[in-house]
Amino acid sequence: MHKMKKFGLIMIGLVAGVMLSLNLSAVAQKETASSPLPVQELRTFADIFGRIKSDYVDPKSDKELINSAINGMVTGLDPHSAYYDADAYKELQIGTEGEFGGLGIEVTMEDGLVKVVSPIEDTPAYKAGIKSGDLILKLDDTLVKGMTLNDAVKKMRGKPDTPIVLTVLRKGESKPLVFKLVRAIIKVKSVKYKMAEPGYAYIRITQFQEHTGESLAAALHELFKSPVKGLVLDLRNDPGGLLFGAVAVSAAFLPPDAPVVSTRGRTPDSDMKLETIPEDYLKPSDKTDYIKDLPPEVKTVPMIVLVNNGTASASEIVSGALQDDKRALIMGTQTFGKGSVQTIFPLGNGTAVKLTTARYYTPSGKSIQAKGITPDITVQDTTVSSQEASLNLHESDLEHHLINEKAGSGAKPKVTIQETEQNAKPAEPGSKDDYMLNQALNMLKGMAILQKK
Repeated sequence: MHKMKKFGLIMIGLVAGVMLSLNLSAVAQKETASSPLPVQELRTFADIFGRIKSDYVDPKSDKELINSAINGMVTGLDPHSAYYDADAYKELQIGTEGEFGGLGIEVTMEDGLVKVVSPIEDTPAYKAGIKSGDLILKLDDTLVKGMTLNDAVKKMRGKPDTPIVLTVLRKGESKPLVFKLVRAIIKVKSVKYKMAEPGYAYIRITQFQEHTGESLAAALHELFKSPVKGLVLDLRNDPGGLLFGAVAVSAAFLPPDAPVVSTRGRTPDSDMKLETIPEDYLKPSDKTDYIKDLPPEVKTVPMIVLVNNGTASASEIVSGALQDDKRALIMGTQTFGKGSVQTIFPLGNGTAVKLTTARYYTPSGKSIQAKGITPDITVQDTTVSSQEASLNLHESDLEHHLINEKAGSGAKPKVTIQETEQNAKPAEPGSKDDYMLNQALNMLKGMAILQKK
């Protein structure tokens, strides 16, 4: 399949409220099989349209009513399909550059309210104490009930240094909580790295952006200037992003030509098999293959991947590929379970529709939709509060989520490390108080000892 078609197809990962991460390009119009129009239903629609125009308490324009009807039709499909008017479509195109103005929260819609999936690290929302599972009730003095997700996104965005007040409902709190935030230019650094201890490398990917692959390659070159005995890849609370970024990250650690992910949908061009080959991870603008010249030790060093319920979509693709290949052990808690593919269809008048067009599968054929990746080793995540851990939001909790047609009993963790008492204050990911990271380092050290024997 042509490389550009692969790039044009895939959007994975939901980051809304202040950002929507996507892979965006024009998608060719496809012929669809003709079918009779539902005349009776269209007549009912016309009758209601006319009744609203003539009798509703406030006058409504044709454009308002049609846009509302389209929104209702699309958002009723699943949590990830959406219609974008001209303004929302422009907003949609901002996210992949990793810089935008707003608050820094990943959200979805539930029961007419905006639900926080997780705050993005080092952003106003994260610093203010917005938590996963929070339901946003009001934006300033405007009730969210009745808004579309796009309207809420638009209202949360704004010029840097401008204030906004969020009123949220939180499980376990008897009254709504009020947060006063100041919008900022959000520069999301997708790859962070350091030597956690001498000989043990730590890499954290916060989301899959346009240049995540190159950033990872640069990090690996720097880290492997010294001998590396073990590597920890942290994908906790990574909501996803661009598919070719996930393939690039997988290609850094897997052998050449190894399978990464496959997709299947109703139409032939939604069926793909992506591998660790340059055609499947390089962008048309890339002048060099940044994976090709990585130190060879990158593909063989003992490796552990950290995951939790905020690990979604593109990060689940990487986790699944490394787990199926037995390249790395997966440590943490069950992942989010977003196993669907979205396609952006520009409509020619400045608007667009995002539709779920396929499900994706790990190399062994497993679907993680509404199920997630089961870690090889279950370990408590102390980087989230006990309240966040109790909420444990997953794709299966979202209204209208796609079913997993391969659902079964599922795999069980091979090992469970005894949980510790949850800290009152969550630890920073990658810090000395990060319990899951410490367990990963202990395991890597044990593997190094066994290799010497």
